[in-house]
Amino acid sequence: MKPSVILYKALPEDLQKRLESHFTVTQVKDLSPDTVAQHADAFSRAVGLLGSSEKVDAALLEKMPALRATSTISVGYDNFDVDALNARHVFLMHTPYALTETVADTLMALILSSARRVVEVAERVKAGEWTKSIGPDWFGVDVHGKTLGIVGMGRIGLALAQRAHFGFNMPILYNARRHHSEAEERFNARYCELDTLLQEADYVCLILPLTDETYHLIGKDAFAKMKPSAIFINAGRGPVVDEKALIEALQNGEIHAAGLDVFEQEPLPVDSPLLQLPNVVALPHIGSATHETRYNMAATAVDNLINALEGKVEKNCVNPQIKG
Repeated sequence: MKPSVILYKALPEDLQKRLESHFTVTQVKDLSPDTVAQHADAFSRAVGLLGSSEKVDAALLEKMPALRATSTISVGYDNFDVDALNARHVFLMHTPYALTETVADTLMALILSSARRVVEVAERVKAGEWTKSIGPDWFGVDVHGKTLGIVGMGRIGLALAQRAHFGFNMPILYNARRHHSEAEERFNARYCELDTLLQEADYVCLILPLTDETYHLIGKDAFAKMKPSAIFINAGRGPVVDEKALIEALQNGEIHAAGLDVFEQEPLPVDSPLLQLPNVVALPHIGSATHETRYNMAATAVDNLINALEGKVEKNCVNPQIKG
């Protein structure tokens, strides 16, 4: 008899078949208590769990005593209680390599659209406001040659630095937990303290995961250190930024504009002041949202679960140390 797994995210047909060739699959709509109760027997027998955007916490794990591996269709794993997984010796797999280039594309799009006011002026054209040669009230600011500050120089940070350095001749500053020789050698990037980066960068790009240490890392004091001409970009995790402080900085002219793909609450509430500000580009968390990348992420997640349940956790595993 095949091992049992729970699938809580729809997969392309070929990937569904691949999963079913290895396991007995129970597909559910979510991981809510009602759903778990409805499929209590399947959850109690499942050795694997695959999906995204749902909380996997100690309460759920209590209902899944046979669980040996979880696989998320994402690079971020803040929905998972890693300590609880470790305590039960359950592997957590993710997809850190499948979305690097696509998220870097999104970051560059946010930089360009915020700087050149692409969304705002496109809407003005559609509204019939373009009736004569445009004047300064339609102008944006340059990107090429400006200083880019990257907070979080991981895979995505490196991919963004490559685009900015070679494509736009931008000097690169970065702040990270350690020095990155590759960034320094390939892109002439300069490591600096966060305060220095905030003070010197024309574009501040945040690419950080959400942890206890990064929660509200960028707040009122940080925005006060930025140039009034600075543009702030966030495509990491929303709660790394104090959104109230960001709104005040934009309203008060402490910073010039913002390009945002993530928010403290998602979906973004329709009454958020961010939606009333013309100097904000707000996207619906589309960082990895291309057909190609989402397929690759799902395929990686399926392979990750198969590998983890076979004891192969050398790649894409958040907590490989539990193997010992």
